[in-house]
Amino acid sequence: MGLFGYTVAGGGFILIGAWESLVSSSGALKTSSPSSTTQSPPQNPYTDKNEQDSVFSSSITFVLILILSFLFVLDSLLSFFDALNSKDNIGSVLQLQVIAISLLFFLYSVLGLMTRLKKSFDLPSPILNLLCLFAFAEEFVLFYLQRKDPSGVENRYYDLLLVPIAICAFCSFLELKNPKSNYTRLGRGIGLILQGMWTLQMGFAFFSDLITQGCYLHERSRGNYTVKCKGHPQYHRGGAIATLQFNCHLALLVAVVTFVYSIVCKNHGIGREHMRYRPIGAEMQHLEIDSQAHFTLESDEEDDNENGIKEEMNVEMQKAIVPVPESETNGYHTHP
Repeated sequence: MGLFGYTVAGGGFILIGAWESLVSSSGALKTSSPSSTTQSPPQNPYTDKNEQDSVFSSSITFVLILILSFLFVLDSLLSFFDALNSKDNIGSVLQLQVIAISLLFFLYSVLGLMTRLKKSFDLPSPILNLLCLFAFAEEFVLFYLQRKDPSGVENRYYDLLLVPIAICAFCSFLELKNPKSNYTRLGRGIGLILQGMWTLQMGFAFFSDLITQGCYLHERSRGNYTVKCKGHPQYHRGGAIATLQFNCHLALLVAVVTFVYSIVCKNHGIGREHMRYRPIGAEMQHLEIDSQAHFTLESDEEDDNENGIKEEMNVEMQKAIVPVPESETNGYHTHP
C-alpha cells in the first residue's frame, strides 16, 4: 500500500465517519427536541418517513463500508502476491491478517444491507454490533503487535493509530447495550474521521518528501516496509514530530466537529426557546409575583394593637426609673 492506497483508505474512513456523524447528530437532535416528546398515534414502520430515512442512511453507510473493505481486500491480495515473489514471509503473513480484518467488515456490511433492504431477512442488531466490535478489536491487536522493525519510526505512528481504533471499539461495545443510541454512532463516526486523517498523515509521512529529515523508507515488499533513521537523535525527533502531528489532528478535529455541530443545531432550530432552563432573574421575578399574590399586609387593627403595646411598654419603663439621691464626698447624706 503506497501513497495512493493510504490516500484512498484515509478518504474512505473520513467519508464514512462524516456521514455517520451527520446522521447520528441530526437523529440525536430530533429525539432531544421538545416536539419529539409528544405522543403520536402508532404508524406502520415501513411507511413512516423517519423510519425510511433511517433505513436509507444506514444503507448508505453499509454501502460505503462494503466498497472500502472490498478495496482493502484487493490491495492486500496484490501485496500478498508481491511478498511471495519477493520471498518476504513477514509481508505475506501480515497481508493475510489484513485480509481477515477486511473480510469481517465486508461481512458486516453485507449482513447490514440484507437486514435493511430485505424484510424477510431479520438479523438481530446485537449480532451486527458484535461483529463490528470483533473487527475493530482485531484491527487494534494488529497494529498493537505490529513490530516488524523495533527501531522503525513507523511504530510510533501505529501506536498513535490505536487511539481512534480504541474509540471506535469502545463505541461499538456501548452500542451492544443500547443499539438505538445515536450518541454511540456519533462517537464512532468521530473516531473514524480521526482514523482517516491519521491514515492520510501516515501516507504522506512514509511515501513522500515530507518524511522526517535524517530518516528514509526501506521497503522489503509492497506491504512490508520500515522507516529507518541514521541515529538515535533522528529517531527521537521523528517520534516527537509524529506526536506533534497527532495533537494537531486532534485540535483540527475538535474545531471541525464544533463548527459542523453548530450548523446542524442551527438548521434544526435548536435555540433559546428550546432551552430546558430559565435564567435566574426570571425565577426571582416569578417568586416575587407569587409572594405578592399569596401574602397581604397586616390589618389596621393589628397595627393599633401593636401601637398600644408599645405605649404600655414605654410607660412601664418610665415607672421603673427611680431617682437616686445625691451623696456627699464624705459618704454622709445631706440634710434639708
